[in-house]
Amino acid sequence: MVFQLTEDQQMMQKVARQFAEKEVADGVATRDENEEFSRELYDAMGELGFTGICFPEKYGGADGDYLSYILAVEEVSRIDDSVGITLATSVSLCQWPILAYGSEEQKEKYLVSLVDGKKMGAFALTEANAGTDAASQQTTAVLDGEDYILNGSKIFITNAGEAEIYIVFAMTDKTKGVKGITAFILEKQTPGFSFGKKEHKLGIRASQTMELVFENVRIPKANRLGKEGEGFKIAMTTLDGGRIGVAAQALGIAQAALDHAIKYSKERVQFGKAISSNQAIAFMLADMATKVEAARLLTYRAAFLKDQGLPFSKEAAMAKMFASDTAMAVATDAVQIFGGYGYTREYPVERLMRNAKITQIYEGTNQVQRMVISGAILR
Repeated sequence: MVFQLTEDQQMMQKVARQFAEKEVADGVATRDENEEFSRELYDAMGELGFTGICFPEKYGGADGDYLSYILAVEEVSRIDDSVGITLATSVSLCQWPILAYGSEEQKEKYLVSLVDGKKMGAFALTEANAGTDAASQQTTAVLDGEDYILNGSKIFITNAGEAEIYIVFAMTDKTKGVKGITAFILEKQTPGFSFGKKEHKLGIRASQTMELVFENVRIPKANRLGKEGEGFKIAMTTLDGGRIGVAAQALGIAQAALDHAIKYSKERVQFGKAISSNQAIAFMLADMATKVEAARLLTYRAAFLKDQGLPFSKEAAMAKMFASDTAMAVATDAVQIFGGYGYTREYPVERLMRNAKITQIYEGTNQVQRMVISGAILR
């Protein structure tokens, strides 16, 4: 087994780290406080090629591997995971399903502009009464000649309002349950497609989350992604890869919290010595560091399996579950090490703890991940 990153992977990690530290770090607290989305930072990631790392050169990508992309998400998320999840959502949840299931015409029309970062993508599955239970969704798409007529709404959509391209799931046959779900590619400016409530969130406040509203939206047959009734399969396979992206986001949060806690523990003096010299603090840091490394290995392994074309659904669920639980635990411990200061916005660990929570929820709650894992091992 080889645990060393390749030269190309190390280069991508270095480029992403330098970008995050030089460009993303400036204004993190302000963006969080003001719930300010930065399209400029997304555009900059596109210019650096982050949006095309793991896509074929044929569509403007770098023809690199998925692990290199995961490294970029981790490094950006270490500084600002709101920016990291913006990247991960477009790449994992919009670009990948077009690459995997789209026609050549769809790839030329939509994928190329997404890969080069000139356009941003989003993924719309969740509804008010249809989260984990996808079959309960009420959004419908009814065939009318050469078009589908889309009606309904979606909630909690990351990148909504900013993204130009949306992967939308709707019921084309309610009598078939999940086998009646179909996927579509929808453009932002399509008549009848609008945006509803903007969510004001506990964390990732610099990532935009909004409701999508569809009122007699006409979608050409040419914009159907895959076959009619394949939507659930498309959604689930897309989420498998997306969970590795969330694991990378969580890993970035956990690493940042650990870094801040180590630095503070060396600087904070109590009873005439740095608090890091107290065994209680030192052992906390040791446990935190061990959890972060374990999360990193699980995350990288899931990405490696995906790159090798091997089954990775269980491993992606494990990585997402463990990394997000680690992010929450490590960020909470970091706040504890900072004491009262950790509970204020003067230091970043307060923001990291708030941001960590969402990684346990989206892309399937960690209870769902346990369902995936247990289902795989109990076959």
